[in-house]
Amino acid sequence: MSEAASQIHLTQSALTQGINKLESGLGHTLFNRSHAGMQPTEVGELFLLRIERAFEHLHEFVSILFANDKAKRQTFIRAITSRQLTALLHVVELQSYTAAAQYLGLSQPTLHRTIKDLEQFCEQALLQRSPTGVEPTWRAKQLRRYASLFFAELQQGIDEMHEFNGQVNGSLRIGSLPLARSEIVPLAVLQLNDEFPEASISIVDGPYGEQFNSLLHGQLDLIVGALRSPSPDTMQRQLFKDQLSIVVKANHPLVTRQSITATELQQFDWVAPAKSTPARHVFSQIFVSRGLAPPSHVIECSSLVAVRGILLNSERAALLPARQVEVEVRAGLLAVCPMTLPDTDREIGLTMRKNWQPTKMQSRFLEIIQMIVKNS
Repeated sequence: MSEAASQIHLTQSALTQGINKLESGLGHTLFNRSHAGMQPTEVGELFLLRIERAFEHLHEFVSILFANDKAKRQTFIRAITSRQLTALLHVVELQSYTAAAQYLGLSQPTLHRTIKDLEQFCEQALLQRSPTGVEPTWRAKQLRRYASLFFAELQQGIDEMHEFNGQVNGSLRIGSLPLARSEIVPLAVLQLNDEFPEASISIVDGPYGEQFNSLLHGQLDLIVGALRSPSPDTMQRQLFKDQLSIVVKANHPLVTRQSITATELQQFDWVAPAKSTPARHVFSQIFVSRGLAPPSHVIECSSLVAVRGILLNSERAALLPARQVEVEVRAGLLAVCPMTLPDTDREIGLTMRKNWQPTKMQSRFLEIIQMIVKNS
């Protein structure tokens, strides 16, 4: 304790109080005390690994901020506080000092002062006034991301300590992309919940761009759906390849056709996925590979509920996985056309942050979802 206090420029009593407060807040003993010194407990070692991973995110930010000044990097890491990082996160998210102060239970002068202190450490402005409220600078957006990852890593450390004592009440946040095979995530979540009823599990739907941003900020743990081009910040794991079929309403003329040319398909009215999505690329390639321009009379839609409604009430066709409309086909509402479409495979899988280290509960979800795919 004496040596540690000396290295971080605190009195031994202040460090002792800090450690005691931390243990009290976490509800775990992190150190065994003896006349020979202090040794971390097994759960303390576990949490220490998460603390080190959390600080790696701040080190990554500060290495960008002060690339050529080691002294400033060290000063920043020692001086930064969780209160400052929390303040920045909420002001950036809410784009308002007033709203952030109310949420955090702080006075506005206190919040302003906290942000000013943070800006002094960064040696630059982080927030700018705008007609709509407060706008973060590029550097503030960077810091927000690394701060979010910092807190996410610490929360995983807390969850792991609970797991160590047999109390699995941590969280799993899953991004589920539109038009992915619909039964996989629900089945996996139900089985996980049966095994860990105290766990907090959330499924978030939405466009890929929003989910990818949430993943990079630690607000999602993984994304399930069609795989995109690899990103340097993420890793991907393919689960299966999903072939697309032409889906129409039950009494559509296409239902009785055994074959159809690409030129004929070009003349149909379509419901197509949004541009820049893998499914839209597959849709376009059906025509481009045959020297034809993709249809222009298209309604763009990535909501399966809306696509179903459009198909049921029009003569339009959509390119969908056959499994995704099994319920409607059995009910006699929609039909999968009998003709096959070559080269319409999409890779469906998991997208996770690079170097993401899941908790035991989160690892179990990865095992379950792969098992479901293998047995389906």
